[in-house]
Amino acid sequence: MFKKILIANRGEIALRIIRTCKEMGIPTVAVYSTADKDSLHVRFADEAVCIGKPSSADSYLNIPHIMAAAEITNADAIHPGYGFLAENAKFAEICGQHKIKFIGPTPAMINAMGDKITAKDTMIKAGVPCIPGSEGLIESVAEAKKQAKKIGYPVILKATAGGGGKGMRLVWKESEIEKAYENAKSEAAVSFKNDGIYLEKYVEEPRHIEIQVAGDQYGKACHLSERDCSIQRRHQKLVEESPSPFMTPELRKRMGEAAIKAANSINYEGVGTIEFLVDKHRNFYFMEMNTRIQVEHCVTEEVINYDLIKEQIKIAGGVPISGNNYEPTMHAIECRINAEDPYNDFRPSPGKITVLHTPGGHGVRIDSHIYAGYTIPPYYDSMIAKIIAVAQTREEAINTMSRALSEYVIEGIKTTIPFHQQLMQNEDFIKGNFTTKFMETFELK
Repeated sequence: MFKKILIANRGEIALRIIRTCKEMGIPTVAVYSTADKDSLHVRFADEAVCIGKPSSADSYLNIPHIMAAAEITNADAIHPGYGFLAENAKFAEICGQHKIKFIGPTPAMINAMGDKITAKDTMIKAGVPCIPGSEGLIESVAEAKKQAKKIGYPVILKATAGGGGKGMRLVWKESEIEKAYENAKSEAAVSFKNDGIYLEKYVEEPRHIEIQVAGDQYGKACHLSERDCSIQRRHQKLVEESPSPFMTPELRKRMGEAAIKAANSINYEGVGTIEFLVDKHRNFYFMEMNTRIQVEHCVTEEVINYDLIKEQIKIAGGVPISGNNYEPTMHAIECRINAEDPYNDFRPSPGKITVLHTPGGHGVRIDSHIYAGYTIPPYYDSMIAKIIAVAQTREEAINTMSRALSEYVIEGIKTTIPFHQQLMQNEDFIKGNFTTKFMETFELK
């Protein structure tokens, strides 16, 4: 196994990885920006190296600085966590050149799934259902109109290098297409320095259901059941749960098989997620693959009772997987707690936490890096904690979550706790009647 793992990340995921490494007896190296010098991942790692100024470009995205930190501490593996460099093929390649194991897939696998067009082509070849759309990039407004006509409205324009909802425009009729095409293109150019746009059918009343997969170095892959991530705002997930209230045994079987096909098509190594859109008739379509651990991995861990970070490290260390598929034996719900003001259009709310009381009790898990006196910096993602509630049934999991949220006291900053409390009381949510559009009609009281 590895002698020392450097964690190229910050916040709750860095702490989460440190915890597993500690249990496995593997020493850890934390890297941090000057803004994060008081963060818990710095305190709990065995060693810590400052890698630059607060902005991500100067620290957590600075590959030379991270590699230098790995060299001086003699780390023989790097865990990228999620976000930052987790899906950067160049970074995975540089790790390989320095004889440092990148805990994740190979650069070729990241590239195969990183670009949505390439990924879609790969999936079609593998026999995984895909959303009808343009073959390749759209080069002009005229071509966009022609393709939209062929597919049938509504259609959605998407940036090929996209993520986080940037460079996306929904079009209901032909008269809207020119403006939408220009806007998506310029937003994509600004956000990703790549203005490539493609077009696909817009799936109505969709649910966002993803399948967790794992593959080892010996060509074996399995799935670890699904997560429902339909409660989103501006394409950012807010709540995730497993199993999905929309799931049937037959649909799980079909989606699980498709996800394994997808992983096998690139001989996938590591843990990853195949994301699908599922329409109201339970037809599902491949959306994208995330070649990393995800924020919401915790709900899967709780319903199948597996440490996915441990699995990642073991796979990277050359340990074969059993190849067994897993189905949920419990019900888990995760609420992402962000330092944002839910009553003010979810505006970021960085600042100092003056009072903190963390919930506990049976069936409550908190993954977080905050403490009383901690100052949340304004430079990074606003997520400060995840609450995971686990119970025998969905109804009990919602009740546990409601109770845990009522105990969670964070003062000094605004958080999204009031939003989550109201969501847990919402009739449609309780009944499992929601799509990715849910937040468009949800009103905070």
